[in-house]
Amino acid sequence: MNWYELRAHDVEKKASTNVKAGLTEPEVNARLKQFGPNELQEAKRPSALAVFLAQFKDFMVLVLIGATVVSALLGEMVDAVAIVAIVIINGVLGFFQERKAEKSLEALKELAAPQVTALRNGKWMKIPSKGLVVGDVIKFASGDRIGADVRLVETSSLYIEESALTGESVPVQKRIEAIQGANIGIGDQSNMAFMGTMVTRGSGVGVVIGTGMKTAMGQIANMLQNAEEAETPLQRRLEQLGKILIVIALALTALVVLVGVYQGNNVYHMFLAGVSLAVAAIPEGLPAIVTVALSLGVQRMIKKRSIVRKLPAVETLGCASVICSDKTGTMTQNKMMVTHLWSGGQMWNVSGQGYHPSGTFTRNNEPVNVTDTRSLYQLLTFGTLCNNASILKRKKDYVLDGDPTEGALVAAAMKAGITREGLQDQFQIVKEFPFDSARKMMSVVVRDRNGKQFVVTKGAPDVLLQVSPTILWSNKQQPMVALYKNETQQAIHALGSQALRTIAIAYRPLKDGETVQDERDAESNLMFIGLQGMIDPPRPEVKQAVQECREAGIRTIMITGDHKVTAMAIAKQLDILPDGGRAVEGSELVNMTVEDLENIVESTYVFARVSPEHKLKIVKALQNRGHIVAMTGDGVNDAPAIKASDIGVAMGITGTDVAKEASSLILLDDNFATIKSAIQEGRNIYENIRKFIRYLLASNVGEILVMLFAMVLALPLPLVPIQILWVNLVTDGLPAMALGLDSPEDDVMRRKPRHPKEGVFARGLGWKIISRGFLIGFVTLLAFIITYNQNPNELKYAQTVAFATLVLAQLIHVFDCRSEHSVFHRNPFGNVYLVGAVIISVLLMLVVIYYPPLQPIFDTLPIKSRDWLLIIGLSSIPTFMLVGSLLTGNKKKKKKRVMYEGQVNLK
Repeated sequence: MNWYELRAHDVEKKASTNVKAGLTEPEVNARLKQFGPNELQEAKRPSALAVFLAQFKDFMVLVLIGATVVSALLGEMVDAVAIVAIVIINGVLGFFQERKAEKSLEALKELAAPQVTALRNGKWMKIPSKGLVVGDVIKFASGDRIGADVRLVETSSLYIEESALTGESVPVQKRIEAIQGANIGIGDQSNMAFMGTMVTRGSGVGVVIGTGMKTAMGQIANMLQNAEEAETPLQRRLEQLGKILIVIALALTALVVLVGVYQGNNVYHMFLAGVSLAVAAIPEGLPAIVTVALSLGVQRMIKKRSIVRKLPAVETLGCASVICSDKTGTMTQNKMMVTHLWSGGQMWNVSGQGYHPSGTFTRNNEPVNVTDTRSLYQLLTFGTLCNNASILKRKKDYVLDGDPTEGALVAAAMKAGITREGLQDQFQIVKEFPFDSARKMMSVVVRDRNGKQFVVTKGAPDVLLQVSPTILWSNKQQPMVALYKNETQQAIHALGSQALRTIAIAYRPLKDGETVQDERDAESNLMFIGLQGMIDPPRPEVKQAVQECREAGIRTIMITGDHKVTAMAIAKQLDILPDGGRAVEGSELVNMTVEDLENIVESTYVFARVSPEHKLKIVKALQNRGHIVAMTGDGVNDAPAIKASDIGVAMGITGTDVAKEASSLILLDDNFATIKSAIQEGRNIYENIRKFIRYLLASNVGEILVMLFAMVLALPLPLVPIQILWVNLVTDGLPAMALGLDSPEDDVMRRKPRHPKEGVFARGLGWKIISRGFLIGFVTLLAFIITYNQNPNELKYAQTVAFATLVLAQLIHVFDCRSEHSVFHRNPFGNVYLVGAVIISVLLMLVVIYYPPLQPIFDTLPIKSRDWLLIIGLSSIPTFMLVGSLLTGNKKKKKKRVMYEGQVNLK
């Protein structure tokens, strides 16, 4: 039997304690020895050395290490040193990133209260929270943090804020009565208090029923330890690329050795030649350029109000197919706001944003002057008088001090010019009867300037109806006849069907000399004034963001701790929940396995009243269906799901440290619309990575083919290894980085998400790399042969011409890489960084060729003016030769598409 199902005296028996005297020291010591201290345990972490060495297990890094060995074997120590530097830099970056990412449990530990008040040997005393054991009796009051999981046995107007566990910021009123039901969620266990939550009002006493890892917080900590971080699509693609490059390098080495030996050449020399080709096959600068491109993306995302904690997460956002978003504060404003008022058969609408005191009152879309309508004026005035909240102006914003529901009543009155300060000059609160869950009401006795007193009561509408024999109707007090009562109940139902939290206001003037002794005296013979309907309204920009995500093929799912009716109402307002879409409650998820959930998750758009285990289960079910999942959250309860998702998103304003540490991305403004902007940036970053992979590998293919064809034709080597390394690291590096800064294409958010298993060479990229690489290699070899045949004694000069042709062919080709179509599809000069990088690369090439001190290092000679015509002409061929055929092909495809669309339209 669950603790919340037990009656208070049964709790005492099950915990083997005495609520009047507490535990004795021997009992405490025995239980500490049996169950251990009340603290969260950390999973064993790998050592710093193990984390550092793990950075070198990546395939691309192994390729680079292989290149280092190769360069050393060739005696090219400059090459070897350069590659070693790249490997070490990447390893150090990865090490610090990983060490910083695993601090979630440390943040969790900070939520445990350092001191609690416990009853030991019949005396109340302050003890460290880690000394608590099951059976301890503890007490707490406003401002205290609960030190363990507790079954309440005494409460006095006790409210506890449980957002760290449930995600809902509205404090929950606690009571001691037993609750029936086997699968009651944490948010509905009103007779329990949980470790790490905060008392906001009142006081209470409870029996500790769970400590350490046996608490709700401990269960989250355990899930956080065991939640596996998903490997990002970018990591998978780069690993795939590394494998391909290893196979190519080994195959080329073997091919060259076999061909050379077949031609009668020395085996050792042929092996060194093959190793030289392997160096050409490896894009040494690729890992560094990927890191730089991601870092630049991070800087751009900061400007869009989001901070990236893990670099690969930037690209992962670009292929997200599902966003699981919290409701409160992310899709809504996290500010309760009165939107409807009802009194005497009339309904008014209230506009405005949050707690800002500006808005209009309308009825049937016509503006209303509040002071001209007695019932409306009284409804707002009494809502502020029977209230403990305040709205304070801080700089340019208005903030709430108090309960969100009461704050909404105050803000609504302020929009009509009714303020607490103004009312304090006219009225004095004589007595207050606080809200109580049994009564479901709060009342105040008020004295006006003339000394007359009256009672104002606010509370649950159905309860106030029972104690209100009269009603304000047509600005007059009328008996609560059946007609008026039915009208009032219909208004309550209408507001409730819109998921509005409804508060009723009632009033009673006191006779001269009449005194009110208790709540029963105050809350009787009232006149029903009206209703105020409020909701945490959606953020204005979120609906458009959800629509843009849908156009991009991304489904939005709302996951919330709030009630199903409220969640569905907000989801419909934001167009998240379509007709026929499902909404599922946490109680339904309890008995479902992940496999069961997979069967319904594609048709479910709202999950309400969920627990941390449910969120983790939802993420797993979506991932098993092949989705790339972005999971947002702000509480401790969200952390396991955030960590297990493909891209974890934490809230920067309301988010707990635990959620932030478990996340990959932090939203500085807690706004769902910012996620959309981040996805757009992520998609663009991936496309840019594809661009420079296309550029780098096409260049490398060209280098490989130049060397391979020369060997097959028994020609001298057209390029020396230092020239190849120069091209790979310097000439290719700057333009590739500039491609990483390219602006997104216009349709980037109208494309469907990439399939998570899509290879890096998908969508024709492999063919583009091979075809352009073949042409680059062909023209480079052609330039070498023409020059070498003119003067066979000037091998170094022919190699210099080949070097210049290779560099220029690649620099012209880089403009073609900006588009999936052709060099003319986008303005070639639209990326100023790329233009600058190309100019710098050309200048560096000229320095290497014409600067005498560098000529011996790079085996170059000054090129004659007439040979530049040959170089420029040949280097233009790879980019412009295929443009005509591509444009013709695109026109044919477009024509076919138009004909097909016409056929569809005719149907």
